[in-house]
Amino acid sequence: MISRVSSIDFVVNGTRYRNIKVKPYDTLSRILRDELGLTGTKRGCDYGGCGACTVAVEGMAVYSCMYPAQYALNKTILTVEGLAESESEFSREALSEIQRSFLENGGLQCGYCTSGVMMSTKMLLDDNPNPNENDIKEALAGNICRCTGYGRIIDSILAAAKMKNSAARTK
Repeated sequence: MISRVSSIDFVVNGTRYRNIKVKPYDTLSRILRDELGLTGTKRGCDYGGCGACTVAVEGMAVYSCMYPAQYALNKTILTVEGLAESESEFSREALSEIQRSFLENGGLQCGYCTSGVMMSTKMLLDDNPNPNENDIKEALAGNICRCTGYGRIIDSILAAAKMKNSAARTK
């Protein structure tokens, strides 16, 4: 059997990538992790059941383990690495409101689900800057966390919304 390799261009976290080689069966998750070295996007179940691989494609949360890499042609993708204000500076100040809030409110334990949960949070807060607990539960319906029981995750998201809204008011 002959495998047909094609090349795609896309933007990930503000960086344009050109001529990335993909095979028909490649997923966006594999390309992000193995080809671009963006390992913040986790591999969990590999069938869209856990949400650890959640990224944003054109502002919409998707399971990158189920998303064919060829569909990313000329699209804009955001991963958890792109949430930080600065990739070159590793400090609390360089973290986004979402990342800081999860850190300060204990919204993570083992951290495996965290990148996917943060990406779902980003999409939620972009659409709804003042979510209530039910909005958050609905937004996280596709993300499984086996460690936290979700209480501190919900608290972190509520706090992140307040941080973002406060920052928006001061600008």
